[in-house]
Amino acid sequence: MSRESGTIQRLQPAWVAFVISEKPVTDMNVPPTTARAKSATAMTALELRASASLASIFALRMLGLFLILPVFAIEAARYPGGDDAAMVGLTMGIYGLTQALLQFLYGLASDRVGRKPVIIFGLLVFAAGSWLAAWAPSLSWLAIGRAVQGAGAVSAAVTALLADQTRDVVRTKSMAIVGASIGLMFALSLVAAPVLAGWIGLVGIFALTGLLALLGVAAVIWWVPPEPLQHKNQPRGRLADVLHSAALLRLNFGVFVLHAVQLAMWLALPAMLVQAGLARQDHWQVYLPAVLGSFVVMGGSLFQLEKRGYLRAVFLTSIGLTALVQMGLWWQVDATPSLALLGGLLFVFFYGFNVLEASQPSIVSRLAPPASRGAAIGVYNTLQSLGFFVGGMGGGWLMKHGGANGLFAVCAGLMLLWLVVAWPMQAPVAGGH
Repeated sequence: MSRESGTIQRLQPAWVAFVISEKPVTDMNVPPTTARAKSATAMTALELRASASLASIFALRMLGLFLILPVFAIEAARYPGGDDAAMVGLTMGIYGLTQALLQFLYGLASDRVGRKPVIIFGLLVFAAGSWLAAWAPSLSWLAIGRAVQGAGAVSAAVTALLADQTRDVVRTKSMAIVGASIGLMFALSLVAAPVLAGWIGLVGIFALTGLLALLGVAAVIWWVPPEPLQHKNQPRGRLADVLHSAALLRLNFGVFVLHAVQLAMWLALPAMLVQAGLARQDHWQVYLPAVLGSFVVMGGSLFQLEKRGYLRAVFLTSIGLTALVQMGLWWQVDATPSLALLGGLLFVFFYGFNVLEASQPSIVSRLAPPASRGAAIGVYNTLQSLGFFVGGMGGGWLMKHGGANGLFAVCAGLMLLWLVVAWPMQAPVAGGH
């Protein structure tokens, strides 16, 4: 370690040494900050192209899904059968169930026949489901369309292809580009969904979603770089290698909890913002700054800490912060909600969520055997989709029987349980890929 870097470490405040309880940089074999080291951790032109193009596929697909969420419950009530709240909930959540059932199979298939063919097939299925939902004359047909949408479960194959085309040392950064695109689409949908619903209705939004999926197909064919030859020629891995890995199982449990909590909290949070004095159509004024601000702070902290060997510490800290947010929301339920406090809690939540969303799939791709990477990410995304489904169904049950108090108490408990489960983790050492 150089004299300068040693001086910097000695000048760190005590709280930094406490929170970032990792091995020093020399133990992680991280070279000093030189022009050569910076070059080694910079993304190549091919990695930037792969990250941008695959992020666009996620973005186009997720924009269509996010545009539906803010207006679905109101618009679905206008269909025959829409007066059944349980059926409306099932129609909204069935997408996550079918996606969970097929996510692993898509990932496994991408290990066998290649990433791009699987991605194109899945996007075409997703487009077909979108147009079926646009045509649907009743809530039952709408549910079938949503189920077919979920059958286009390409997340595992897209993530595996991104892992194939990036080195370990920049993997988290490339995953963060994907996460940022999804977060921006979420923020955009909060503003655009009510406007589009007024112009073209739910039918038009579903039709638009199908067109966005076709744009994703075009991106796969003409923009995404070719699959690496070593992926096509490598030996096939075993599923047992994925299912018997304690490190991967911890990550799979974590992504299930994270997305169950993320979906469940939105069943109570909008009403709290209304109680704080913010009209429902103005909620984007809180969401948008919180989402964008969290990305700025994440970009200035996560990658620098990872390069210095502190990935484990920032990962565990993010879980803890997300648990504290749930406790803060729990405390606000019985108080007069403060708009400033709710906005601050949302900012902290999005920061922790985005850090975990960027780092978890990166760690999965680095821990998984290369020959089984698609299967490993498929299992990971299966648990992610199950988290969405359980968060929606379980969150609704908790709201009915325990109210917002019960909901946030369970969410906080789940996050603390994840912190305990994740504590033994060891961050993978970045290396050439």
